[in-house]
Amino acid sequence: MTRPGIGEFLKEQRRTAQLSLRQLADLAGVSNPYLSQIERGLRKPSAEVLQQLAKALRISSEALYVRAGLLDEPSGDHEVEDAILADPVLDEQQKRALLDVYRSFRAAKLGLDATSGSDATSDIPNPER
Repeated sequence: MTRPGIGEFLKEQRRTAQLSLRQLADLAGVSNPYLSQIERGLRKPSAEVLQQLAKALRISSEALYVRAGLLDEPSGDHEVEDAILADPVLDEQQKRALLDVYRSFRAAKLGLDATSGSDATSDIPNPER
């Protein structure tokens, strides 16, 4: 399964947030025609526009930067996070809560402090080291 491009992803997120094209354009401070062109893949948005769209959609700007090819995708599997973000049944607060729980479980399993990303178990002896 291929990942949707930035335009298609933005359109999915807009629909999930139950916003019209005009509403999202107003919230993000971009023109309606420009946003339409982005969604149709005719224009590539700048990092600043992506940040404004992420804020309006209440999603991670980093996720948009990765989708747009401005950042390399971080190592690891993001299919679960993408599925949570794309779920049309969940509201934004539920998505944030699920993502927080999911990331904290992954961090705990990997031995990382979920808030800082540092090794939280470095002073705990590990017989496998």
